[in-house]
Amino acid sequence: MKSAQQGFTLIELLIVVAIIGILATFAIPAYSDYVAKAKVGAAIAEISPGKTGYEVMVNEGNAANITVAAIGLQASTPNCTITTTQAATGVGTIACAIKDNVAAVGNVILSRDAAGAWTCTYSGNAKYASKGCPKV
Repeated sequence: MKSAQQGFTLIELLIVVAIIGILATFAIPAYSDYVAKAKVGAAIAEISPGKTGYEVMVNEGNAANITVAAIGLQASTPNCTITTTQAATGVGTIACAIKDNVAAVGNVILSRDAAGAWTCTYSGNAKYASKGCPKV
């Protein structure tokens, strides 16, 4: 009498490994793009709250004294190195230099004009930019 087969044959295991390898060749680049796009989104989310603090400083007449700490942000976060520029008229920027991601390297910049309107731009790869913060 033959005993029942137990386990897998070598050929079956090699086929499974080959299929996993083929799937991984497509999945890894897609995952890397997803991580880079998420990093840009995180950068936007980290500097956006600074707009409120910036507006408060401008409305109180302190536009020339705007710093990262004054608008309620930290100069360095896990995703960004944050800087500000300003003028006495209230025109200025809040910028995030993205760090720790080679693909998403670039700057997310929130710019305020004299009328108080904010615009967002991204200086990195266009495929990682969001609709609200396009590539310049």
